[in-house]
Amino acid sequence: MDHTQQAMARLASSGVGGIALTWVDNAGITRVKTVPTARLKEVVHNGVGMSPVFDVYLVDDSMTESPHTGGPDGDLRLVPDLDRLTVLAGQPGWAWAPVDRYQASRAPYPGCQRGFAGRQVARAAEEFELDLLMGFETEWVVGDGTTGRGPAYGMARLVEHSDYLREVLAALDAQGMAPLQLHPEYAVGQFEVSVAPASPVAAADQAVLVRETIRAVSARHRLPVSFAPVPHLGGLGNGRHLHLSLWRDGKNLCRGGDGPFGMTADCEAFLAGVHRELPALLALGAPSPASYLRLRPSQWAGAYHCWGLENREAALRFVTGSPDDLGGANAEVKCFDGAANPYLVVGAVLAAGLAGLREGLTLPVPVTGDPAHQPGQRRLPEALPEAVRRLAESAVLREAMGEELLGAVLAVRQAESDLFTALAPEELVGAIRDRY
Repeated sequence: MDHTQQAMARLASSGVGGIALTWVDNAGITRVKTVPTARLKEVVHNGVGMSPVFDVYLVDDSMTESPHTGGPDGDLRLVPDLDRLTVLAGQPGWAWAPVDRYQASRAPYPGCQRGFAGRQVARAAEEFELDLLMGFETEWVVGDGTTGRGPAYGMARLVEHSDYLREVLAALDAQGMAPLQLHPEYAVGQFEVSVAPASPVAAADQAVLVRETIRAVSARHRLPVSFAPVPHLGGLGNGRHLHLSLWRDGKNLCRGGDGPFGMTADCEAFLAGVHRELPALLALGAPSPASYLRLRPSQWAGAYHCWGLENREAALRFVTGSPDDLGGANAEVKCFDGAANPYLVVGAVLAAGLAGLREGLTLPVPVTGDPAHQPGQRRLPEALPEAVRRLAESAVLREAMGEELLGAVLAVRQAESDLFTALAPEELVGAIRDRY
């Protein structure tokens, strides 16, 4: 029995009748096509058709165009990754798999965001014999953002939604996602969950599946949820921070070295590359005009272009971890949010870090305390157009992404900036709240 037949037998024994095949577009929206379980073998061989125009869809489902993409012509094939095939605990009778997108000839499609992430993983292994572990923290808001019991991080908030949150944990665990922790966050009705780290592409897959699992469990409880950067004006908003660590031959390179706070030279160079590209990375990790309503000083959002040890105001936070926890040392990029395509995020962060390794970069002096109160500290871009300009100017990310993928991303960012430019903050928040 081959791999596909084994998968079909497993799905049949679990009562699965349909498979959701997802990809994430450049606006950060998870798009889907579904197929009956009985068609899985055919779909693995031939893929499922989908227009490339979705690469230039905006968050409101309108379309723009880029130099390489747009209009009614063309076709792509969506091919599921059977290694990530998952029976969905929150949607009985359904399974899920992420797809890679190919041209009709089955040649790789240069606009495939998941393929871009995979290429950067391969470059890390081939050039530097590096493996990386990554993980996203997912924040979301339940309800209308105005009602809820108890203080921030308070037990009262957990009690209020005890059954619901237990089911979220159970669903994630049943899907093999190893939840690490779940807790009430600062804003009213806000929660955060993190799952075990994984290789970069798998971590991006998990970010998609965590969100859709929470959405499914929420629907069963008839609870409205939002993962938008700012679901309700005046709140702190939803981040989706990225944690990462570098490994070689089973050794965590974020500790045991002579660099800052025990970093190895390779770790420092990688993080220095990420630090250098943060203004450009913001157009990928904080991609909505609404992202900049969240990215404010003194709100633990990472609004300043700096790094520090355990500094939750720095855009790049370094964590040494406990002495006996070999995997505990890692870095966190705090300025990213839930509007981002996670495949673009992990691919671009990898590309930035690998450039730092090639150039032997070093980190600047770390920042302690709130950078908002320290003279000379630079803000990251304060609005989307500036971040888009920095992305367009980044030679590192242009080379890594390629003209077709980068061109589509820039077109979407510019079009969304134009789409929402005349809206007041309250209108902008309302326009995107239910899109994520």
